[in-house]
Amino acid sequence: MKFRSERDSLADVLTTAGRAAGGRGATSAVLSGLMLRALGNRLEVTGTDLDLTVRVEHEVIGIEDGACVVPARLTADVVRALEAGAVTLESDDEKVEISSARAHFGLRSFPVVEFPALPAPGLPSVTLPRAVLVEALRQVVRAASNDDARPLLTGVLMTTEGRAVRLVATDSYRLALRDLHGTATLGEGGDVLVPARALTELQRLPASGGTGSGGEGPGAEVGIAPGLSDITFTSGRVRITTRLLEGTYPDYRQLIPEQYPNRLHVGRETLLAALRRVRLLVRDNTTPVRLSMRSGGVDLSVVSQEVGDASETVDGDFTGEDLVIAFNPTYLMDGVDAVLDDEVFVEADSPAKPATVRAAGRDDFRYLLMPVRIS
Repeated sequence: MKFRSERDSLADVLTTAGRAAGGRGATSAVLSGLMLRALGNRLEVTGTDLDLTVRVEHEVIGIEDGACVVPARLTADVVRALEAGAVTLESDDEKVEISSARAHFGLRSFPVVEFPALPAPGLPSVTLPRAVLVEALRQVVRAASNDDARPLLTGVLMTTEGRAVRLVATDSYRLALRDLHGTATLGEGGDVLVPARALTELQRLPASGGTGSGGEGPGAEVGIAPGLSDITFTSGRVRITTRLLEGTYPDYRQLIPEQYPNRLHVGRETLLAALRRVRLLVRDNTTPVRLSMRSGGVDLSVVSQEVGDASETVDGDFTGEDLVIAFNPTYLMDGVDAVLDDEVFVEADSPAKPATVRAAGRDDFRYLLMPVRIS
């Protein structure tokens, strides 16, 4: 195999596919490699750890067709370190040669026959605007758990709610829910539980060919192809395939109250900035931020026995009975940061029941948060 490519674009392709290689407890050394397959002027680069697979197509100047498996991280580092310009990559059965200008590298490769045979993904059954999907994932994925001991909570539930695609994630302390209205639904029985790790990779993909939320061309839309045990997302020349999580997701609907007796209405950036300031005194995950909601706004306070105390008042509108409620400050900031509006509602029932953070001007996103008990 032999081809030539521009340095920066090749390095980006290798890095993107390489994020799936050599993942959690790879069972074989070849899984730390990338499969490079050249056919004409098309190069396909594949990385996998068998749970997550990333395939990227890249246009090159093809010189000789063939395939090789290269060490993922090292090859990407080498290509990125070369001088700007054309890079030539050539391989034989045991080695890959990478050269540019006066630099030359010879890297040991893995046997092609040892790289796992991966099934071809199905055709997309749902297509969503990439900008809208990435926006929704940014809001929801943050609430998924990082604890592998509770695998179901490390995923994001994709389901159909009415005529919308709904995304739900929870780590049992907070829950994020986003509805994508006006999109094609997943269909009957289309509930799938997607590992948050794969969706994080989807968020990181560049919007190639797009020009913002109204972009057109490759990458402007994401095709979704759910299977029996996996799901594939296609964006431009990138395909991300991941195994689905198996099991019954918790019944999140019973956690969402129909209404709250107490509502605080404040500016998003004002509240977020105040939270960042009082949080400076938080040195562990056990120190909460207290919100004293009252007519005219809310008083924020943090008390740390080791460091000191901080307080700040934020003006706003409050309806209901005066209420003091406390939260993990990081979780609360995550919820406020996820709101896509200049104004936010913080709605609560009592200091012991979940509260909700949502936008004042739209109803497609909700962030439920368990309070922290205080004396």
